Amino acid sequence: MKKNSYISLAKKAANIQIRELKKIKKVFNNSFVQAVNLIINCKGKVIFSGVGKNSFICKKSAATFSSVGIPSFFVDPTGVSHGDAGQIEKSDILVIISNSGNTAELTNLLKFANRFRIKIIGVASNVNSMLLKASDVKILYPKLKESDPNNIVPTTSTTFVMMFCDCLATTIMEKRKFTKENFFMYHKGGNLGASLKLAKDIMVTGPKMPVIDYKKSFNQAVKVMNQKKLGIVVITKDKYIRGLITDGDLRRVLNSSSNERNLDKIIRNYPYVINENMPASKALGFMSEKKITSLLVVSDKDFKKKNNVKLKGIIHIHFLLRYGLWLWKERKN
Repeated sequence: MKKNSYISLAKKAANIQIRELKKIKKVFNNSFVQAVNLIINCKGKVIFSGVGKNSFICKKSAATFSSVGIPSFFVDPTGVSHGDAGQIEKSDILVIISNSGNTAELTNLLKFANRFRIKIIGVASNVNSMLLKASDVKILYPKLKESDPNNIVPTTSTTFVMMFCDCLATTIMEKRKFTKENFFMYHKGGNLGASLKLAKDIMVTGPKMPVIDYKKSFNQAVKVMNQKKLGIVVITKDKYIRGLITDGDLRRVLNSSSNERNLDKIIRNYPYVINENMPASKALGFMSEKKITSLLVVSDKDFKKKNNVKLKGIIHIHFLLRYGLWLWKERKN
């Protein structure tokens, strides 16, 4: 088979899914609203369950819900008869997914939930299925054409229910006014977590900062710069920021014919200062724009002042790159 034939077959499968996925709008109805309200008012956990390919969708959806602050996990319905039902409490909500709605492995889970009056959100394509008949909220989605040649392999249908669960999660996020800062609470690691870190999460503080009083000697400034290894020395007066000297400034002094060694006179410009709550990725973009390698960090209260601000921390470009941050670009609507 020629390469172009492979590509045309892939495009054919993709076009089937794209066409069928547009039917997602049909599930955004009163039942969807009921599901959103049920989860928002849930006092317990949101538990996903399904078998076969849908079990993977359920695991992914449970992870998505947990990452946005909704306690959630997956329960294998085949384990309900062997003690796993002990994980489910009356205050919980079950989200059960099955294309046919008549999967035999769901029987014991449905009986357990109905016996203890545990709320069920059923997601299926068969209105007369045992799943939807046993559910408090019935999410009926249309019959879908799978993207395989025989229309039997769960492809389009699994993508469809995953999209539904994602839409359910994002709707709840909007309703709860879930912010990037909230997300960071549950997602400290990875590039996503790094991109949401603030300046105060990354800055060096206390004895790690290269700080010296303006009355100190030139040689002491050189010593502090060498010890702290950030390529700068922050000059202060009564703990307030007075200026900054870079390693380049020191080299210029050493190479000049002038005998000037007064730190206060070596300072050329007032340093760039940022708010401790500035996103670290934005700080990286600011450094790139100004062509600098360090930023001084001050408190939110001090940032609003024009002078007499106290140093709270220092960010160096190496700290940001170490976290895998990329250049921040402001989104323009």
